Amino acid sequence: MRLILLTLHICGGVSGVLSGFVAMTFRKGSRWHNLAGQVFAIAIMTMAASGATLAVMKQQTGNILGGILTFYLVATAWMTARKSDRAKTTPLDWTALGFALIAGAAQFVLGTRVALHLSAKAPGVPMAVYFIFGAILLLAAAGDIRWMLQGGAFGTKRIVRHLWRMCFSFFIATGSFFLGQQKVFPAAWRGAGIWWVLGFLPLGLLIFWLARVWITGSWYSKSGPKRLIQESAPATAVVAR
Repeated sequence: MRLILLTLHICGGVSGVLSGFVAMTFRKGSRWHNLAGQVFAIAIMTMAASGATLAVMKQQTGNILGGILTFYLVATAWMTARKSDRAKTTPLDWTALGFALIAGAAQFVLGTRVALHLSAKAPGVPMAVYFIFGAILLLAAAGDIRWMLQGGAFGTKRIVRHLWRMCFSFFIATGSFFLGQQKVFPAAWRGAGIWWVLGFLPLGLLIFWLARVWITGSWYSKSGPKRLIQESAPATAVVAR
C-alpha cells in the first residue's frame, strides 16, 4: 500500500508541476489553459491526498496538515472556476470550510507545541512554517465564510479567489520538489540557483496576476484581454471590451 501511495504521490507531483507550467504559457481562459488547469487540479489533489495518507501511516503530523492545505486550496480554486457568479452554497462548500478551520487551528496548536518543545519539529521545516500555513488556512476559511454569506462572488473577487489559491498550491508543489527534494537530483545539480527560481516562480506569478487584476481589472481570455468591473447586478459583473 505504501508503494502504491508513494507512486501516486510522485506521479501526481510531477504531472502537477508540468501541467502547472503548461497552464502558464496559454492565454487565461483559453481552451488549452482550461485543459492544463484541470490536469493540474487532478494531479495536485492526487499528490496531496496520497501524501497526507502516507503521512498518517508514518505519523508525520506536519505533512498531514500540509497535504490537507494543498488539497483544500486546489479543490476550492477549482470549484470557484466552475461555479457561476452568485452560485448556491452546497454541502461541499461547508465541508471545505470545516476542513480549513480544523486544519488551520491544528497548525497553530502544532506550531505552539513545537515551540514549547512538547512535539518534535519536522526535519528541515522552519518554525514559522507552522504558523504561516495555519494563517493561510484560516484566511482562506474567512474568505469562504464571506463567499457563503454574500451568496458567492463575481467579477474581480471571483478571479482573485481562483488565482491566489491555484498559484499558492502550485508554489507548495514547486517548493516541495525543487527545494525540498534536491537529494534525488545528481550531486552536481544540488544547490543550483535555478531551483530557487523555479521553486518561487509561482509566488512571483501570483503577485503579478493579483496586481494586474486588482489594479487594472484585466485578465486574459480566449478572445483576448478582458476587463472586469463590479456592478450592482451580478449578471453584468463581467464585461468584455
